[in-house]
Amino acid sequence: MRDALKKCLYPEIGENLVDLGLIYLVDVNGNDVKVKMTLTTPHCPMHAYMTKQVQEAVEALEGIGKVDVQLVWEPAWTPELMSEETKKRLGFTK
Repeated sequence: MRDALKKCLYPEIGENLVDLGLIYLVDVNGNDVKVKMTLTTPHCPMHAYMTKQVQEAVEALEGIGKVDVQLVWEPAWTPELMSEETKKRLGFTK
């Protein structure tokens, strides 16, 4: 499931949502999936586009039923949530 979500990119940065630390929860209950995600800022104008990307990526997987993508703001996103590789690529660490 997370591999499918790694195909979802943050358009302004070109990094995937998983490695950016924006996917908080993927909960599978039978064939149904709930995803809790956030964005780097609550004022991001691309929120509809990114939640739709996540919805479509999960729905494209075989055997998936209902998909519920929830956009949450707590906990607030910080750069510390990024993967180490992404932090390096974006210049947050050496």
